[in-house]
Amino acid sequence: MNDVNGAASSNGTAKTASADSIISMRNIWKTYQMGTEELHALQDVSFEVKKNEYVAIIGPSGSGKSTLMNLIGCLDSPTKGEYWINGNQVAEMSDDELAHIRNKEVGFVFQTFNLLSRATALHNVELPLIYAGLRAAERHEKAMASLTAVELGDRVTHRPNELSGGQRQRVAIARALVNHPSILLADEPTGALDSKTSIEIMHLFEKLHAEGNTIILVTHEPDIAERAHRVITIRDGRIESDEKIK
Repeated sequence: MNDVNGAASSNGTAKTASADSIISMRNIWKTYQMGTEELHALQDVSFEVKKNEYVAIIGPSGSGKSTLMNLIGCLDSPTKGEYWINGNQVAEMSDDELAHIRNKEVGFVFQTFNLLSRATALHNVELPLIYAGLRAAERHEKAMASLTAVELGDRVTHRPNELSGGQRQRVAIARALVNHPSILLADEPTGALDSKTSIEIMHLFEKLHAEGNTIILVTHEPDIAERAHRVITIRDGRIESDEKIK
């Protein structure tokens, strides 16, 4: 992986990410070949996210926001353009380095929770630590601390079917936080929740941001986006606006 001061473009011209940026995307395109046609899911997207920012990415269905989320989380690769995460250029990372980014640098929170149905809350939160090779006692301690941080310290032995929707999402957030990632990346985290529970989860995100976490929230709901401190609007694969609101 290249240091932030060592990244270079393919034509030999030095290009670097900003030293204080956790994420730096420059001229990102994502193109799919559909028979003889090309579908541009993202077109010339450029932006940066600094440490401890709270950013919402909003757009209608088909706007490209989910594609952008997958690129940010290193679940997919851009067709062209440059992406740095924590000063390292993603295009130059090996598969092992990308797997490390997904397990350690980015904490994922999904709309459908993605919990193991037969596992307890504690075991669900321990999963990233198992992949990281931690011993059982250390896994247990870290998972307990993470569940306590999302106010579920008294539900550690409960399985998903014994928890409410909001509690299941809190387990998912605890799992995302357990490795102390650089970025908490949430995809429609309130999409499967009722309005009261959605507000509770958004209050939790505000608490986590106040504690120093960098949060990127992908949503199609304006009232959810407005709880962030900066809103990037995506439409037809392009950034339509990028505004600080708090």
